[in-house]
Formats: sequence, C-alpha cells, structure tokens
Amino acid sequence: MRVETLPQAAGARRGAPSWPAAGVTLPTAHGRHLVALDIDGTLLHHDGTLSPVVADAVTAARAAGHEIVIATGRSLVAARPVAESLGMTEGYVVASNGAVLAELDPAAPDGARVLRTHTFDPAPALAVLRDSWPDARVAVEEVGLGFKVSAEFDPGELDGTVRVVDWAELVAGPATRVTFRSPSGTAQDFLDLVERVGLTGVNYAVGFTAWLDIAGEGVSKASGLERVRRWERIPRRRTVAVGDQRNDCEMLAWAACGVAMGNAPDEVKAVAKLVTGHVLADGVADVLRALPPACSGSCCA
Repeated sequence: MRVETLPQAAGARRGAPSWPAAGVTLPTAHGRHLVALDIDGTLLHHDGTLSPVVADAVTAARAAGHEIVIATGRSLVAARPVAESLGMTEGYVVASNGAVLAELDPAAPDGARVLRTHTFDPAPALAVLRDSWPDARVAVEEVGLGFKVSAEFDPGELDGTVRVVDWAELVAGPATRVTFRSPSGTAQDFLDLVERVGLTGVNYAVGFTAWLDIAGEGVSKASGLERVRRWERIPRRRTVAVGDQRNDCEMLAWAACGVAMGNAPDEVKAVAKLVTGHVLADGVADVLRALPPACSGSCCA
C-alpha cells in the first residue's frame, strides 16, 4: 500500500481502528466478496472528481470476480453516471440510502432496471419539520425522474427533473426518500434539530452539511445490501463496505469488514472495523487491492 494513505491515523480519534500493514489482506474469508462502495467522499473527491487510481482498482476487483455494489444516498439518476465512469455496465446499485435497488443493464431504458423500492408516507415527518428551520427547503424523490421540491435548491444539489410544487402535492402519496435542506445551517444544527423535534417512524441521516435524508423505518444502505447479498448467495463473512458519512454507519456495522475513510467523522470511524486513507489519498483503492483472492469451488463455500 502506498505511504500517502497512512497519515489518516493522525486525524483519527485515539483508539480508532487502523489500516493493516502493507501486504495484509482484509480479515474476511477467501472467495468472491460483495464489496459495497459509497460514492461521495469515498469513490469521488468532494469536488466530484474520480481518481484514475480508484477507477483502476474498481476495474481490477471486478475482473477478479468480486461483486462491486454502489451504495449511495444519491438517487439512481445521480448514481448511474458514476457507475458508468467506473466502467460498470452491469451490477447492482443501492440508491437513495437503500430505498431503491436497481441493476445496471445497458439494454434497459436509461441503463438501469429498478428491482425494488421501499416507500413510506412522508406527511407526518414533514409536518413535524415544516416550520422547524427558517430557510429550509424540501425535496421528495421521484424515482428515475428527479424530485419535486418546495423551493429551488442550489445548482448541482439535485439531479434529474426538479419541479417546484405546493405543499399538498409535495406530501401527497408514498415516497422513497425525502430531503430536508438548509443553505444557512450546519450538520450540527441538524443533528440538534432532529433530537429536538423527535422524528419517529422513519430512518434518517444527517450529512456533512445541513442536509437531512429521511426514509422508511428500517430502510438503510444495509437493508438494501442484505437483499443483494441474499440474491447473490454471498456469505456474510465475505462482505466489505467502505464509506465516510453517517448514512454509512448501518452498512459498516452490517459488513463482515466495515471500513471508514480517513476523512470520516469520528462517530463513523467508531462503527468501522478498519480505517483506510483519506479520499484524497485514494483510500478506497487500498481496500480494493487488499481483497482476498476470489476463487471457485470448495474454497468459496
């Protein structure tokens, strides 16, 4: 492993798990792995760029026989171009923090087929949040299309078709994912906010800014990945997940080896079994290069 991935330890809290020494494989059983990879802050730099080192590592892991799964809070519309930039024309995408499961398929419209969605009634949660923050705006995902919103979001924050609608239309019908966003707040503001208002009956995660994603109760990246794992009949002992934010905590705990990026908050590192390098040092590539060999036959049973 490259030396520049190691300084992450200096930024980690005392006692956090550290990346293994060069030449040590991940503590998982040999054989075909399910490897779940977050996008922003893990695969992509915070400016949205993809390192060729990371792209090559993903390609090599797939060529070796491992099942690489994109697991993201992004919508499917926003996740698919990232998969394409990685050369992935087949495989699974766990989008919208687990509320949408899709399979990449070049023959399908827009290059992907939605396999399963998990919806919930957004009205109760939004009623609690509606007047809780002065300049907040709300986005309700429309799978495969974009979002309906209470007000315009900043450029680049949402993908697909974005429609401003009135409140009645915003909360009407089931939704896969709802986003509550403030351009003036901070992540800590929103952590305090959800504690104060007491969201119930939903699953939620605060991002690295004042960005709150809400999904149905029990829905997370982990719940989506578990379904993929069962479909592919991959033992839990051969699962790896890599992420950097609070919405990754469930999948890091779910995986046999959850790996936090060096740029992750301490609370995310605390959930992980290992901490790799910073996203700017291609930490996820080190994880992929450390995968045990994929094989066939009795050694993979």
